[in-house]
Amino acid sequence: MRKIITLLMTITLFVSCKEEVVNKPERLIEKDVMVDIMYDLSILEAIKYQNPTSLDTFKINPRDFIYKKYKIDSLQFAKSNVYYASDYEDYKLMFEQITKRLDANKKSTDSLVNLKKKKKKPVLQNNKKPATVVGDTTKLK
Repeated sequence: MRKIITLLMTITLFVSCKEEVVNKPERLIEKDVMVDIMYDLSILEAIKYQNPTSLDTFKINPRDFIYKKYKIDSLQFAKSNVYYASDYEDYKLMFEQITKRLDANKKSTDSLVNLKKKKKKPVLQNNKKPATVVGDTTKLK
């Protein structure tokens, strides 16, 4: 009998210790959507710091843009972010997903930039300067 009571007390203790630090908000943003939001925010913040005039020209605030795009408000985002951040391991996995997407995006962007650079280089044959047109005749320099 004592063993059963001890076992039940131990199980009860372990179950009661698993208490959520942060309560689940009413309008919780789904995890996949939250990852998309944080990905978009990181892209927009990078643009803001790399080329601030691009967003200023069009008067775009990254956070306001995200709120409109995903039809959420700042409070809903903040509460959802705190909720997901309360579980460190899960939050870390979310950031790993974002990092993978950013790395994949960076690779494709780098390849497009390199391709564009290759197309821009003029090719001169036999080290001759381009021909110039003088009147009706063409002369090589």
